[in-house]
Amino acid sequence: MQATEATILALNSGSSSLKFALFRRGADDEHAVLEGSAENVGKAQGRLRIRDGDGQVLHDDRYGMPTQADALAIVARTLGETGASPPAAIGHRIVHGGPRLRAHQALTAQVLAQLRAAVHFAPLHIPIAVSLIEQAQALWPHARHFACFDTAFHNTLPARAMRLPIPARYADAGVARYGFHGLSYASLVHRLGPDLPARAVFAHLGNGASLCAVMDGRSIDTSMGMTPTGGIPMGTRSGDLDPGVLLYLMRSEGLDAEKLEHLLNRDSGLAGIAEGESDMQTLAARAAAGDELAALAVEVFATAVRKQIGAYAALMGGIDVLVFTGGIGEHSAEVRRRIVQGLAFMGIGPAVPGPGVMIVPTEEERQIARHCRELLDGTP
Repeated sequence: MQATEATILALNSGSSSLKFALFRRGADDEHAVLEGSAENVGKAQGRLRIRDGDGQVLHDDRYGMPTQADALAIVARTLGETGASPPAAIGHRIVHGGPRLRAHQALTAQVLAQLRAAVHFAPLHIPIAVSLIEQAQALWPHARHFACFDTAFHNTLPARAMRLPIPARYADAGVARYGFHGLSYASLVHRLGPDLPARAVFAHLGNGASLCAVMDGRSIDTSMGMTPTGGIPMGTRSGDLDPGVLLYLMRSEGLDAEKLEHLLNRDSGLAGIAEGESDMQTLAARAAAGDELAALAVEVFATAVRKQIGAYAALMGGIDVLVFTGGIGEHSAEVRRRIVQGLAFMGIGPAVPGPGVMIVPTEEERQIARHCRELLDGTP
């Protein structure tokens, strides 16, 4: 089968969801034949929804999905029941591949071994990714499998952005700024095409959130660092902290690495401020009703995003377009309003002429399919 004819399945695993889409090559881009998501993975009852390429619902049902593996098994079985052809290739979104895996590539035994060896760079993500890859290889043994890394888009970071201010021996071991949400950012570059101006700031705002300074379509700085815990405050992740805070917690409460990791990734961010609530829609509603902690959480988030935009404007000598994407970026007009209301001095605002503010839906699954098609063609 020619690469242009191959059907590609894109798998995009999140902390409590598994998004997927089946693509065929259309006239000028990847065309979704089927797409859907398994939601509330890890909870008492999950939900699987599948739509056809026109948005028509083909399947909507509830299942017990205690793990991502359970979700993938149900997805595979249900895709088969729809009569869809087995995929010729499968693209796996991988958040972090460590210092040696920074380019989209075929999933060989050697790549899997390197991925396992990099587990300490993303202990919350890599084990799940490896498990899903192995399961997908068993479910679709005749398909070609590809790794698509969120870090790959940021390979263009200059040394001033990539290098962290620590001794060289740690930098040599891979302790550096990697950046994430790369598949989302790459999809924005593709989507905007020739309309993308020279100086852009992309803001991928969701439960996990980051920003990226994009010059001539290339990443030159980004808010997340060595791990997806860094950068601006997020739903349950702290974002950047004074390192002294961690030293204080270690000394005063005796927290080890595992407990610190749980605190910073599960109990911090907006949830840490608003007594456990991390959903932005809920926080905005509570803030409008007078909840002071919810209002503080929303303001902390919006202020952090605004400060990062200002920093990137200084880095690039101004910005030509600000692009919002992700669940919050696309759907929360209130958060977008709070972010841009302090940027009028740069000519950015809902009623101020100047640099544009755009809302562009992210297309991570379609971007995975694009990368896989290139790899199938042998033209990465």
